[in-house]
Amino acid sequence: MKYRKWALFLPFVLGFTIIVSLPALAQRRNSTLAGVVLGSDNKPVANASVTYQSGGGVAPHVTHTDAKGHFSVPKLRADIYDVRASAQGVYSEWQKNVNVRPGQTKVVTLRLTHAQERSAVPPASPAQP
Repeated sequence: MKYRKWALFLPFVLGFTIIVSLPALAQRRNSTLAGVVLGSDNKPVANASVTYQSGGGVAPHVTHTDAKGHFSVPKLRADIYDVRASAQGVYSEWQKNVNVRPGQTKVVTLRLTHAQERSAVPPASPAQP
């Protein structure tokens, strides 16, 4: 008899749990990161590479700007991202801690200013004879 009550009650509990969870599941990947890449002359840069990754540096991804220098990354998970652009050997600074909230479109402007990529490792010293 005990099991019969649970058998009737369990589908109700599971159904209620799923219904309550649906809004949270819908928000998982409904954010957008968008923006524009500008050159040192403040003009939009077409076909620039835009690298974005979670704030912890995990799983970098790349997208490209359109003919007007704009980019858009839809269906992102709400998170904190680091973003950087590059084109023809010129790089922007990393924009760190870009907070993309659930259901939000976060817009950033990236300016290409560095003629070469800055490395975390200093260049090797010349060999001494």
